[in-house]
Amino acid sequence: MERYVCLICGYVYDPEEGDPDFGIEPGTPFSQLPEDWVCPVCGASKDQFEKE
Repeated sequence: MERYVCLICGYVYDPEEGDPDFGIEPGTPFSQLPEDWVCPVCGASKDQFEKE
């Protein structure tokens, strides 16, 4: 699965880990994250991420 990097702070969304603090299960691809999901570090929206 592809990892995505926040262009604002450098946080890497790794689908193998998910985002448990936001209720995102491990194995969830970036494309299936909810539209209201934001970077857990800086709060940037999904459109501020690019494929690693």
